[in-house]
Amino acid sequence: MPMYAVVYLRYGPYSAVGLSVEHRTFRLEGLQVVLTRDGHEVILEKIDDWDVVELMVNGEVVFRCNIKDLEFGGDGKLDPLCEEARLAVLKAY
Repeated sequence: MPMYAVVYLRYGPYSAVGLSVEHRTFRLEGLQVVLTRDGHEVILEKIDDWDVVELMVNGEVVFRCNIKDLEFGGDGKLDPLCEEARLAVLKAY
């Protein structure tokens, strides 16, 4: 199993605090930190599906969740979804 992967972090638009529906990356910061800390290359990719976050490795979706379930900002250490995503990427091969 290769240690480092190219991870496509695909994310859809969502509405925050009654604002318009847009692609925002604030909730993805912790996830990005966790993955890059492991040495993975993270490539952000916008998708049209509302409220969705997907991690793709080697063309396969290995993790999926609602973007609103991720913690806002931070380094991802305390977010259980970030740990779940990290493990899914490690098991992708």
